Amino acid sequence: MIGLRAMRRRGALMLAGAALLALPAVGAAPSGIAALAKLEKGRWQVRDMDGAVAPTSICLGDPNQLLQFQHRSGGTCPSQTLEQGPASATVQYRCAARGFGHSQLRVETPRAVRVETQGLSNGRPFSYRLEARRVGAC
Repeated sequence: MIGLRAMRRRGALMLAGAALLALPAVGAAPSGIAALAKLEKGRWQVRDMDGAVAPTSICLGDPNQLLQFQHRSGGTCPSQTLEQGPASATVQYRCAARGFGHSQLRVETPRAVRVETQGLSNGRPFSYRLEARRVGAC
């Protein structure tokens, strides 16, 4: 006869497994996004278009950094491409215990991008519009 503790544990495991199966299929970092392939690598200046945050300079090797800008440190998080076109993409991502985000990216030129992003980071909501421009080599 199975004890009460074992039955609860089994029930909890089954519930957790069902919850994981209910989530949408999420792969690794979005690859094959045509808009990202157009971007030049190098030093990029990223500024908050609303002026709430000071401009940041990043060395852009992986363009996915722009889609997951709030969570760019600590590695790329699993994501799902919701929509994409030749010069745009919409992505949602989840970073385990660090939070999640939803970003819309529009490539204006290979050296200029606009990103609208929102989500939750370390338990705090974020929402902002970014403009990123290539300023030189890393």
